[in-house]
Formats: sequence, structure tokens, C-alpha cells
Amino acid sequence: MGGLIYWLIIGLIAGFLTGKVMGTPNKDVLVTIITGIIGAFVGGFVMNALGGSFSGGFIYNIIVATLGAVLVTWLYRKFAARQSGQ
Repeated sequence: MGGLIYWLIIGLIAGFLTGKVMGTPNKDVLVTIITGIIGAFVGGFVMNALGGSFSGGFIYNIIVATLGAVLVTWLYRKFAARQSGQ
């Protein structure tokens, strides 16, 4: 149970920071948490592919999750713009 709460907190913080970096309003806490958790998976995968560590401290996890969430948000916007014909 403690691990779940830890990742929810990481997801909330990373999602909030991603909203600030990407200029996205954080209106829904659940979407913010999900964005951060997806970012944590993507960020962990990217760090592992680049030879980085898959684990670290609290701040490290927030940074990796935020970078992953920024990447996911950026890719989503690119694909959404392409689909809408922009």
C-alpha cells in the first residue's frame, strides 16, 4: 500500500510540473496523476535505454517522471495536431 501511495504522490507532483512546463492547466487531479505515472514509466524506460539508473531517490524519481510526462505530452500534441490537419 505504501508503494502505491508513493507513486500517486510522484505522479501528482510530476503531472503538476508537466502542466507548468507545457502550459497545460491542471484542472483534474486524476488526469494529473495519470499523466505523471505514465511519465514515470516512459521516463524510466528512456533512462534505462540511455544507460541510466532505473531507481533513485524521491527527487530523482520526480525529475525522471516529469521528463517522461513532458515527452508524452509533447508527442500527444504532435499527433493530435497531425490528426486535426494542422
